[in-house]
Amino acid sequence: MTDLAIRAATPADAAGVCRLLNAVDMIEIGRAETDLHTVEADLSHPDARLPDNSWLAFRDGELVGYGLMWDDSGAERIDMDQYVLPGQQEAAERLTGLMEEQAVRRAAANGADRAVVHLHLNTRPTLDTALLTGRGWTTVRRYHVLTRPLSPAADPLPAPPDGVTLRDCRDEADRRLAHALVQESFAGHFDHQPRTYQQWLDDLGPGFDWSLVWIAALAGAGDAAVLVSRNDREVHGWINNIGVRERYRGRGIAGHLLRHAFGVYAELGRDAIGLGVDTGNETGALRLYEAHGMAVHFAVDTWEVALPVAVPSRSS
Repeated sequence: MTDLAIRAATPADAAGVCRLLNAVDMIEIGRAETDLHTVEADLSHPDARLPDNSWLAFRDGELVGYGLMWDDSGAERIDMDQYVLPGQQEAAERLTGLMEEQAVRRAAANGADRAVVHLHLNTRPTLDTALLTGRGWTTVRRYHVLTRPLSPAADPLPAPPDGVTLRDCRDEADRRLAHALVQESFAGHFDHQPRTYQQWLDDLGPGFDWSLVWIAALAGAGDAAVLVSRNDREVHGWINNIGVRERYRGRGIAGHLLRHAFGVYAELGRDAIGLGVDTGNETGALRLYEAHGMAVHFAVDTWEVALPVAVPSRSS
């Protein structure tokens, strides 16, 4: 077998990475669903630090593996993505080892005494998960990606519940309110990492369409909820977040926002919309989405490993 070559990614690698991810998509979910602009956004993100936090694995000049790491917590929590083609176990082992080492370095730089690393994988991944279990990784959470077909006939814009009004976020002041609502409503959720307003904007990427972000206000109470969505995916519309402030839950606001999104995207000509949901979410989000006709497209497990940070020995 030929030697494996590994190097850091650059923004110029986006097209090759996109092809790799779509090859993985075809195997794991049956169709290519990765858009080039999404990969470009990852590789040009202000926090990417590609020389230290990205890896490309090549065999005979063919890209067979890709890894990307980021540190949103500034503490012990480190996140990583890894994709490899089937039969490339050596590449997977090399990438995993390199990424674990970097996770420990990042946690140490943050002053933590361990790195708690999370990796999200399809429940039927191209990566051989025996590699992970053999290194001490375990699954700690499951997410479902749900989708729903849309049509103008089946999904008219709904009338709002009494006292509820919606407005979009084309105004800068409303964008800041949307950010605050997302941070507040998701604060207690598993794996939520607080983001500053600028970090949130960087995550959403350039050219984001703020007409597809809606704040729900409740008469006499003020802003109660937010829905963040985007229409730049080729396969379907996408809902990033639906967040309702805790004291306003159970009033039908989330369901109205969801139906409003269905109606808007149907009017835009989209034939489907999707979102991701934590199946362990205690707010009942999964039940809400299923009650509105959304069904499982594929499932993703969160894998976790805790790696100790070595304490430098003191010279005598």
